[in-house]
Amino acid sequence: MEVLQDFLIPFLDIRLLLLVAAGTFAGIIIGAIPGLSVTMGVALLLSLTYSWEMYDSLALMLGVYFGGVFGGSRAAILINMPGAPSSVATTFDGYPMAQKGEAKLALTLTTIFSFVGGIVGVLILATAAPLVSKIAIHFAQRDYLLLALLGLLLVGSLSKGATGKGIFAAGAGIIIGLVGMDTIGGGSRFTFGSFQLMNGVNFVVAILGLFGMSEILYQMKNLSAEGKASILKKTAFPTIAFLLKFLPLSLRVSVLGVLIGALPGAGGEIAALLGYDHAKQTVKNPNRPFGEGAHAGVIAPEAANNAAIGGALIPLLTLGIPGDAVTAIFIGALFIHGLQPGPLLMEQSGDLFWMMVGSATLANIFLLIFGLAVVTIFIRIITVPNQILLPIIAVITVIGSYALNNNITDVYWMLGFGFIGFFMKVYKFPVAPLVLGIILGPLVDTSFRRAYMGSDGGFDFLLGFVNAPITLILTIVFVFTLVSQTSMFQQLKAKFKKA
Repeated sequence: MEVLQDFLIPFLDIRLLLLVAAGTFAGIIIGAIPGLSVTMGVALLLSLTYSWEMYDSLALMLGVYFGGVFGGSRAAILINMPGAPSSVATTFDGYPMAQKGEAKLALTLTTIFSFVGGIVGVLILATAAPLVSKIAIHFAQRDYLLLALLGLLLVGSLSKGATGKGIFAAGAGIIIGLVGMDTIGGGSRFTFGSFQLMNGVNFVVAILGLFGMSEILYQMKNLSAEGKASILKKTAFPTIAFLLKFLPLSLRVSVLGVLIGALPGAGGEIAALLGYDHAKQTVKNPNRPFGEGAHAGVIAPEAANNAAIGGALIPLLTLGIPGDAVTAIFIGALFIHGLQPGPLLMEQSGDLFWMMVGSATLANIFLLIFGLAVVTIFIRIITVPNQILLPIIAVITVIGSYALNNNITDVYWMLGFGFIGFFMKVYKFPVAPLVLGIILGPLVDTSFRRAYMGSDGGFDFLLGFVNAPITLILTIVFVFTLVSQTSMFQQLKAKFKKA
């Protein structure tokens, strides 16, 4: 009974309810503006609310957290510019849907299934937090390596028929991701003596340039004085049968998202990429090929990255370990209010745990309400003529890249990546594999080297891929996925279908 009372605190206390609502709405706006990250928003709130009551501060921060991750999909779908790194995978099919006049459907589907993913994450947080934390804490460096390699296998599906160009782009992305100080050895790599490169290339800046500024430059080639309202189809609200068809997929990728989110340092972007890959591997007969506006292509990454929030809160509340950058700020908030994050937190402050679960549930409810309520407002963005819209997006992109670190150098990097992305589009090089390499390259590098240094090298290193249950399962999944994407396997599969 006490657990239920603690859980219902945000629902029954009008002040907390309004704070969660305000935080969720503000988070959606922050997430929808490229460059204004969720981490930045939550960090700002921590500095503003440290003198507040603990419940009030955490309720507002949780609202911004859930709303911000979801809000990134708005810009990803409408203008092909991810509002957050975790929304990169949403651009793969979300923007093509918008170009085909299905922006309203894409926004509606991402809202509904973001809610599903968020609720699944909260349910697992409430019921299986200790179990998931035990699984997460047993992940070794080889397991992180296999997860990153699984993500890199998306290169084939993101290359749109130009596999060679996609592999080249991904390789270039990995090299860019390795620029800067070596986190293991302490040396510098690919810096050419430049002090500015010692901190590496901020992948958010790269995303803003490759997806945002490059799209602006590319569309400037074909400016039209006419509006774009004609491309919008009159889309009815999805039927229950239509939504139920995707429910099993959303539940599967949500569980995957929770597990990825619970891994320290993994983050929602990796959860979204793996969720997208899972959809591509398992969805039979999609309405369109993936990458050309498949419905499952927007549902899977959004369900996964919102579920990852619940996963990221698990190590925070059970082990005192941050699952991502935002939960690291939450640890600071708990310290400020005199609490010690760790295994004893749930026992000594059970009311706090269930209040946070209740606030997270409430944030997802408001996410659904606000997300559906403002669909028609967001959708007006793509009806604005390019002569007006493109300069506005350009200004937002410049401001967003500068706001990341208050550094003009990031603006120069963003512009550089914008021109790179423009020429890649002109010469039919896929941009997504380049971003994939920038995001996953550092994880491949550090996890491989740490795993190798933790073994005796050679055969012992290879043996490590089969001597632990989690590693063995991931190895089998990786090998199966790799084999299934080879041309020989595809030919055998086609012959089997004909027979």
